[in-house]
Amino acid sequence: MGRKRSSGRRSTRRRQRSNPYGVLQMQSAGYGFVQTAEGMFYIAPRYLNGAFDGDFVEIAPISGGKQNEQTSSRVSAKKPPARVVRVIDRTHDTILGRYEIAEPFGVVVPQDKRIPYDIFTIHAEHPDIAHGSLVRVRIVDYPTRHSAASGVIEEVLDDADIAQSSIDALITKHKLETRFSEAALEQAQSCKIDVRAAQALGYRDITDRVVITIDPKDAKDFDDALSFDQVTYDGLACWRLGIHIADVGAYVGWDSSLDLDARRRGTSVYLADRVIPMLPEKLSNDICSLKPGEIRQTLSVDVIFDDQANILDVEFYPALICSAARLTYDDALTILEACFDGEADDYSFADQVELEHSILHHTNKRDLTRMLCGLDRIAQARIASRSVQGGIDFEHPEAKVVLGKDKEVVSIDLRTKNRATMLVEEAMILANELVAQYTFEQQIPSLYRVHEAPAADSLAALVPLFAQYSWFEKVDTRKFVAGDAKQIQRALTYSEGRLEHYLVTSLLLRAMMRAHYSAHCDPHYGLGLETYTHFTSPIRRYPDLVVHRALRSQLFAHELFSSSQKEALTWLAQHTSDTERIAETAARQSQEIKMLEYMQRFVGRIFPGTISGVTQQGLFVQLENTVEGMVGLRHLPDEYYIFDATHYQLIGEQSDTVYSLGVRVYVCVHEVDPANRKLNFTLSDKDAFKKQQASMDLYDI
Repeated sequence: MGRKRSSGRRSTRRRQRSNPYGVLQMQSAGYGFVQTAEGMFYIAPRYLNGAFDGDFVEIAPISGGKQNEQTSSRVSAKKPPARVVRVIDRTHDTILGRYEIAEPFGVVVPQDKRIPYDIFTIHAEHPDIAHGSLVRVRIVDYPTRHSAASGVIEEVLDDADIAQSSIDALITKHKLETRFSEAALEQAQSCKIDVRAAQALGYRDITDRVVITIDPKDAKDFDDALSFDQVTYDGLACWRLGIHIADVGAYVGWDSSLDLDARRRGTSVYLADRVIPMLPEKLSNDICSLKPGEIRQTLSVDVIFDDQANILDVEFYPALICSAARLTYDDALTILEACFDGEADDYSFADQVELEHSILHHTNKRDLTRMLCGLDRIAQARIASRSVQGGIDFEHPEAKVVLGKDKEVVSIDLRTKNRATMLVEEAMILANELVAQYTFEQQIPSLYRVHEAPAADSLAALVPLFAQYSWFEKVDTRKFVAGDAKQIQRALTYSEGRLEHYLVTSLLLRAMMRAHYSAHCDPHYGLGLETYTHFTSPIRRYPDLVVHRALRSQLFAHELFSSSQKEALTWLAQHTSDTERIAETAARQSQEIKMLEYMQRFVGRIFPGTISGVTQQGLFVQLENTVEGMVGLRHLPDEYYIFDATHYQLIGEQSDTVYSLGVRVYVCVHEVDPANRKLNFTLSDKDAFKKQQASMDLYDI
């Protein structure tokens, strides 16, 4: 009898261990989904068991269960039902919400509609909080089947800007650290530049070399700079490209207070309305920032090229530099465009170039122009070289909101690659590649940036879609599915200039594996490089700081890459890959919030767009400013629709109307909810759009 009971307990434990795990993705309607290794499961409201959106949960499938009616539609997903067994890891420690007085309680109603639980507090503890105030509440007890959630009020927030509070909610949701420890701040304040001490340690004084930074006009920290001049090498006139990176490792030692704070964060986070830096401002915006006219310490890489842009020699060394100019990308592009129009050997035209946002300290426009033209030649040669090696060039516009003084959205800018951004990008890629080669060949423990080839089934799924375009006949399908980089580049090249190019680029990007950090040196598929790392942004990325320490251990005899650092590399690779993903998600979501805040002023307006996604629930449509919203099934013509997953199509059963990826449509902005990052469209047509434009033109006149 005892053996049977024991056997039963073991059997129960085996069943529990076999339960699937995943992140709960709540919907505003109150139900959720959990994506697991065994597939996607549907969680009805009554089976949430106190779980919140974003929690990592263990679930148990419900045999014979029926899907909640809320998920039914003319095209139904029919996900298998399950219940939450337990919450393994909580995402939310604090919640933003509206404070409602219901004596003796103060009830916080979450602002995020995907959190279906109110949090109860004691009103007597905060009698001064007015009904309807926006507050941040720290959860003390999470809800169960038999009790409500309870908490304590931490902060009453300014109610003026709902979008601001939505980004505060993102910070809370992703557990982003916004405050540095007192010890880290004290250490940062004690940091200073000592030129004589640096020279005694072996820093090379190259302050006489013309060094410049090129960054976006809103950049606050400058961690990379470039120089370009003619030198004699082995009796030949050659070109010297200098890549100078802020020497953060000189100030942030392993296991110091600054290091522990930076290590936890892993990266700076660039939200739409603020930056959460990895390092305190004293370092990120001052001591380590390569400001014009200020002497700074760097780890520098000199690359010697011949006239054909072949690399003849490479040298790594610590240096003291003084930036001669702070250029913006826009001004650098203006200079380059003047170069293309001017005489090749006469740079007098540069005197007439107007620089809008740049700062020139101790250089002139002619020398600056000569330098940029040289950097551009090297960049174009490197791009051609990497293309031959199998590098893939994804030209994808990046949208960024432009904020006014009160953080209201003024416009949405589309940023694309140009000659100015490419000359900086190619120099940084080259430095990263060369440092990775050096640490690998010298067997120095370090971190590497690794990118695996895409899975064959992900590429195979695109073949039926791409096959409808005549240019795809020029692509070797077998090699394409096998992940041959040159065939993928062919698809990008042949579709360029066509309506479907953006679609092709987007789908291929989705098919790519995610690059990550590793303690082992493996190839970078997307760049077509055998060795690659991240070295050029130590102010904002922790892996770059790790690589700096590895390089410093070779440049300075007194610095060792300690055993504790070596042992931590595998963990650091995983940790920083995770923090990078979280930071990118938070940054993207903050942009979405602000973009939708901007779109609120256009409710009722018609816009042209492109179908960017087709699901069983409807169509995703992307506008020309990259804002994406959904046309739900209820807003399509009333008939039954068949979902063709192979060709990403919705097909009207009665009308044979086909909605597929890449098709141009006209949509009307129907409903905008920035806090929940939701934008709903209704379908419109070209005639209605033209009529709207005509009436607007008439009104303007």
